[in-house]
Amino acid sequence: MPTVIGASVAPRTGAEPISPGPIPHPAQDKTTEAGGGNQSGIYSAIISRNFPIIGVKEKTFEQLHKKCLEKKVLYLDPEFPPDESSLFYSQKFPVQFVWKRPPEICKNPQFIIGGANRTDICQGDLGDCWFLAAIACLTLNERLLFRVIPHDQSFTNNYAGIFHFQTIVPVQYETKMASGLVKGHAYSVTGLEETLFKDEKVKLVRLRNPWGQVEWNGSWSDRWKDWSFVDNDEKARLQYQVTENGEFWMSYDDFIYHFTKLEICNLTADALESDKLQTWTVSVNEGRWVRGCSAGGCRNFPDTFWTNPQYRLKLLEEDDDPDDSQVVCSFLVALMQKNRRKERKLGANLFTIGFAIYEVPKEMHGNKKHLQKDFFLYNASKARSKTYINMREVSQRFRLPPSEYVIVPSTYEPHQEGDFILRVFSEKRNLSERVENTISVDRPLPHTSNTDQESEEQQLFQNIFRQIAGDDMEICADELKNVLNTVVNKHKDLKTQGFTLESCRSMIALMDTDGSGKLNLQEFHHLWNKIKTWQKIFKHYDTDHSGTINSYEMRNAVNDAGFHLNNQLYDIITMRYADKYMNIDFDSFICCFVRLEGMFRAFNAFDKDGDGIIKLNVLEWLQLTMYA
Repeated sequence: MPTVIGASVAPRTGAEPISPGPIPHPAQDKTTEAGGGNQSGIYSAIISRNFPIIGVKEKTFEQLHKKCLEKKVLYLDPEFPPDESSLFYSQKFPVQFVWKRPPEICKNPQFIIGGANRTDICQGDLGDCWFLAAIACLTLNERLLFRVIPHDQSFTNNYAGIFHFQTIVPVQYETKMASGLVKGHAYSVTGLEETLFKDEKVKLVRLRNPWGQVEWNGSWSDRWKDWSFVDNDEKARLQYQVTENGEFWMSYDDFIYHFTKLEICNLTADALESDKLQTWTVSVNEGRWVRGCSAGGCRNFPDTFWTNPQYRLKLLEEDDDPDDSQVVCSFLVALMQKNRRKERKLGANLFTIGFAIYEVPKEMHGNKKHLQKDFFLYNASKARSKTYINMREVSQRFRLPPSEYVIVPSTYEPHQEGDFILRVFSEKRNLSERVENTISVDRPLPHTSNTDQESEEQQLFQNIFRQIAGDDMEICADELKNVLNTVVNKHKDLKTQGFTLESCRSMIALMDTDGSGKLNLQEFHHLWNKIKTWQKIFKHYDTDHSGTINSYEMRNAVNDAGFHLNNQLYDIITMRYADKYMNIDFDSFICCFVRLEGMFRAFNAFDKDGDGIIKLNVLEWLQLTMYA
């Protein structure tokens, strides 16, 4: 059946009550050139350090426009070059294409002449009726039109071949039906009215076909014979005219029967008229599913579902609805995939996505820690997206009592990596933020033991150390490698290819307190005790006795070792230490923990006043990074 695009109005099917849906994200008028990235975004420190490698930082439209004018060149979009790669994904078309700019097509090109009108849009040979129907809706509000297509652009004044737009996505097969409607086609809703017909009130819907022709031929169509029973004043009010312009009226009942989907665009606060009261709020969060760490899949995968990104939602005030006795808060949740269309050339398709909403127990209110596996095993969701579907955006409206909730966005299948935006819209005040653990390390408790027994153990350890270290009583990287691999080889339940010389050099560098390049007795004893403790943790999470642990369990293993990290750092650990099967073997596990131990110790040493900020000169920085 056809699809309807409503102006200022989200997907809904059949005759169900209409509720808000797909939501345009706030204005991000951004153009990129030769890579780059957002320094305040995910992995900002890693991305920032590599700017000299990947090229020029992200630039705005104004910067690129100015650069083209100064160099007297026309802009070429690196992501949409004028060649066949912009038109086809896998096979070429047997026709030669010629690429032209508007001034090469006509002498005086203009995008809009004399103001935009909803009947200006004629589809012609263009295949995307959804896009054209949306444009037709925008013409009903000039302010919104110029928000999507900024009007300070032309093909003459300061023309540089570059234009900027805001974001305005799906094409089905179209078939004309006997009713005059086109199956699988998108229409614009351009008007809603109520009229008196034969002493009965009739609700009417005005629609427009972006083709500019082919109209509905049923009741209330242009040539419907019963228009004669409507007086001329009412016809004038309804702007009734018999013209083949693609626009027509139909009854609301016929509209519900023939159309399967209504998409309503919920305007963000900055898109509303400035003189209107704005009492609702928008929360925007950007996130990422990382394979092996935070791409846990849906609730059908309980072992990994809890690892997905989590967002706390605090609903603070109930709705102001005198006709509703329920104490509830109305809000919308919209989950949008990022960059999937841009990466289609690389074989990327839209993931099947959705989300679930859980109420947080009162005793956990205000606690921003990542909820663990057991919570989701023993607590049912309070709400969730209607379905998991492979669309760019999934959105739904909810009504829940004031409380604190956690939203868990996910792909349907686990191990699918991608970026997303999660937005929450509410009429009343709310707070939506990502769950992030505070970065910290547990300080070791004072060691107490039997003095005689400890002295005996120390003496035994010293004798063993003396045999390994020799007369200098210090262990170098080669000697450390031999010791560790000898011990590990005795444990057949630990899967490892052995500690490499480079790993042992790194251990020495991170545990070396006197700068000798070797480990003395005290340093080696500290490392040895740590390795024994970490070995117990490793075996605890090696539940299948494979000699490795799953990367999704690394979050809990790190926490058990006393290191408390945020989600970005857990992602980085997975990317750095897990293999392609998302497993971490024993030597990688130990190397990760040694590095965490050394980095925390170094930071705390330089954090003199304990404010969580350190200042290093270039020599100190290079010393720490090169000898690590």
